[in-house]
Amino acid sequence: MQTLSQSPTDPAFVQNPYPFYDSARATGPFFHWQDYGLLCTPNAAAVNGILRDRRFGREAPAELAPAIPDHLRPFYAVEAHSMLELEPPRHTRLRGLVLRAFTSRRIAALAPEIAQLSHDLIDALPSGDIDLLPSFAQKLPVIIIARLLGVPEAMSDDLLRWSNAMVAMYMANRTAAMEDRAIAATTDFVDFLRGYIAARRADPRDDLITHLIAAESEGDRLTTDELISTCILLLNAGHEATVHTIGNGVKALLETHTSPTALAPDRIEATVEEILRFDPALHLFTRWAYEDVDVMGHRFRRGDRVGLLLAAANRDPGVWDQPNRFLPDRPVKPHASFGAGLHFCVGAPLARLELQVALPILFARLPGLRLAGRPRYADLYHFHGLQSLRLHR
Repeated sequence: MQTLSQSPTDPAFVQNPYPFYDSARATGPFFHWQDYGLLCTPNAAAVNGILRDRRFGREAPAELAPAIPDHLRPFYAVEAHSMLELEPPRHTRLRGLVLRAFTSRRIAALAPEIAQLSHDLIDALPSGDIDLLPSFAQKLPVIIIARLLGVPEAMSDDLLRWSNAMVAMYMANRTAAMEDRAIAATTDFVDFLRGYIAARRADPRDDLITHLIAAESEGDRLTTDELISTCILLLNAGHEATVHTIGNGVKALLETHTSPTALAPDRIEATVEEILRFDPALHLFTRWAYEDVDVMGHRFRRGDRVGLLLAAANRDPGVWDQPNRFLPDRPVKPHASFGAGLHFCVGAPLARLELQVALPILFARLPGLRLAGRPRYADLYHFHGLQSLRLHR
């Protein structure tokens, strides 16, 4: 197995990580990423297999659980109840209860609201050149999740600020100042939600928080701490990824001069799936080995950790023809952007709906959109999203 060195904060990598993924894939199914001190795989079969293999999981084996510094305890107290970080039986219980409230019917019913909000945000755009990220891509998902949860829309700026500060904890360029902002945001977010959940218990409404409170299975319900962690997860995971995907998707559509017909009702699903495959928002996800296991010639020992390079898997030539080309008319098949297995993204239907509704409206209302200069990606790894998206109208 080869050891490769590539700083995730290197400017060239930040702007285009895909050549490194291609080089890594050429060495075999696994390589050692020296900068992370982590065994990683860019191989689609290995990524998909490990995501679905119950001998691997998100939760560290008990004997390897890292010590949490005192100053970071508020953040990890929220993580301790997040289904993203848990394994069965706790994960099974939490996910089951959440899905009783976060139903496909409830999500599908948001389509008219997403459409109207898209029009409203476009109406509010300034004349002349625009930056699509703050004016559209950031606002749409955070307002929709606020409405879905039942949180006042006036809180959306606070939710956005808290979310941005908290997800910075996962970035390769994390600093002490970023940790301080994340802890402050966590404290404010938890305090707000604790009060808001108490208010919804006393005064139920037709919103997701009320339905999460009421969700019950065999007499079991979510605790207040679990409700808080779930609401934060739905906002942070869903919002961060959708913002980047809207930006990355619009960039890809404009750079490749994709025909507007790709956004027609009979083609929009395939186009959105290609956006999600081609330049996804999340590039690296980790798993722990829970027992000794062989995968594609590599022997894992219990306690080994592996990095799954989702974006690299999405461009594996063993699965995709011309993987480095953006081809909206390619046949739809599964990609790794939402994960797989027990931890398949609970918010995937909402993210897909937002993209399928908002993108056709954006390009129909602003048919002359074109790039105003070369878009630059922000130093966010293991996320991948733009600093700004300046457009001529």
